[in-house]
Amino acid sequence: MAKLFADAGTIAITAIISPYAADRDAIRALHDEAKLAFLEVYVDAPIAVCESRDPKGMYKQARAGLIRGFTGIDDPYEPPSHPELVLKTGELSAAQSVARCIHLLDGRGCFWQRHPNALG
Repeated sequence: MAKLFADAGTIAITAIISPYAADRDAIRALHDEAKLAFLEVYVDAPIAVCESRDPKGMYKQARAGLIRGFTGIDDPYEPPSHPELVLKTGELSAAQSVARCIHLLDGRGCFWQRHPNALG
């Protein structure tokens, strides 16, 4: 879907929940083949931070064995090898993370018409 938006000249920001590097590499290759920009942002949060932000209690259920194949508990997460941006969200506020994303996009030639109350 993001590629369709990019084909139309629109910036698409998506949360690709993909713990495997090969899947993310395939998405990057799809964009590269179409000569479309692809910027990978690695939201790097320690497992303890993820658990503390879990309103549905899914980590607790996974630790209890009620959910199998849960990333970070009994299934691996393969960190990206060369993301364009790493956000250590255990150390950064949401506003700081957003500002770093905007800075990355601005640095890549994306033009933003910022609302006066926009972050960054």
